[in-house]
Amino acid sequence: MAIKSYFTMTSSESLPTAEELTTAFRTFNQLSEDLTNSYRGLEEQVAKLHNELAAARSERLETLIEKEMLATRLEQILAALPAATIILDAKNNIIDCNLQAEKFLGEPLVGELWSEVARRSLTAVNDNPLERRLVNGGYVSITSSSLPESSGQVIVLSDVSEMNALQESLNQKKHLFEMGEMVASMAHQVRTPLSAAILYASQLSHPAIDENKRQLFSKKILERLHYLERQVNDMLVFAKEGHLAMEIFSLQALVDNVRVSLLDVISEGKVQFYALNNCDLDRMKGNADVLQGAIMNLINNAMDAIKEEGRIDLVVERYDAQNILIKIKDSGRGIEEENLQRIFEPFFTTRVAGTGLGLAVVDSVVKAHEGYIECTSSIGVGTEFSLVLKCIEQDFFPNLSGEE
Repeated sequence: MAIKSYFTMTSSESLPTAEELTTAFRTFNQLSEDLTNSYRGLEEQVAKLHNELAAARSERLETLIEKEMLATRLEQILAALPAATIILDAKNNIIDCNLQAEKFLGEPLVGELWSEVARRSLTAVNDNPLERRLVNGGYVSITSSSLPESSGQVIVLSDVSEMNALQESLNQKKHLFEMGEMVASMAHQVRTPLSAAILYASQLSHPAIDENKRQLFSKKILERLHYLERQVNDMLVFAKEGHLAMEIFSLQALVDNVRVSLLDVISEGKVQFYALNNCDLDRMKGNADVLQGAIMNLINNAMDAIKEEGRIDLVVERYDAQNILIKIKDSGRGIEEENLQRIFEPFFTTRVAGTGLGLAVVDSVVKAHEGYIECTSSIGVGTEFSLVLKCIEQDFFPNLSGEE
């Protein structure tokens, strides 16, 4: 600025002196040096910012590479999982799945509604609500979990076919062992009444026997034969392990047949028997013969529990849309608490002449009809058995969607 002021002076002004020029040049040099220093500082700042930007870019790139590697590793793990994994969105549409899911359920999956895929590829297993059967015959367990901070969920299908096969093999071996015990027990139970029947039969041909004794012996023989028939029927039902042929039958006819079977007992007047059918439906699906045998088993046990005179009630009613309820109540001596938990175990009995098979057969029959049995008892008051049986004939549509 000082130089410009010197060189723009009017001609009327005097020329600058050497000292003034020296001062002006010194000021110019100082300004140039300051400008150079500022430029150099700016360059250093730009270089620093450039280095920082490059470092940030490099760090971001490394983070992206790590995330990409993690995503790739997770995809590989998901693909290698032996369980089928299915990701659903808030509308239960499939948004992702692994290869095992496609193997189990077939394609396409992504974009499909989960309930539709489940309906076409999974079948409910009646005795296990957590299992489903695949189209190829395999079995899977199904679990679901909500995704955190999301309205979607994860469905996991685990292959349990091999575990079921091992369990089935174990059950068969256990059943064979129980069959062996049953045969050993039955040998004594059959021999005793059979010997008595043979003895009574041998007396029938004796000419000195009067007609009254002949009728008494005939009645004793018939009682022993009925006992043997019950034992053989129990053994056959137990041997079938709950695999029974199911047919359409009349519920009222079943109740009537039980009543007819007890006519001899009722006529004696020692035990009063009442049968009441309160069910509003009559057409049932099941095995009427084994159901009658199970009911008779419980009634025979009730008669044994009644020492002298007493009462037995058979009540049948509708339990819900699919099940009926059969109750057998007696006024007998009752069952001790410590025995109540074991009464359905095969070969468990508190009677000297018992096989311990009757209630195990009843339990097997109930399970074959997709039901359950409960028992309540009070010492000196009586016992009540409640059988809930899925016998009402109607279509069954299980929930395969995985939705609540």
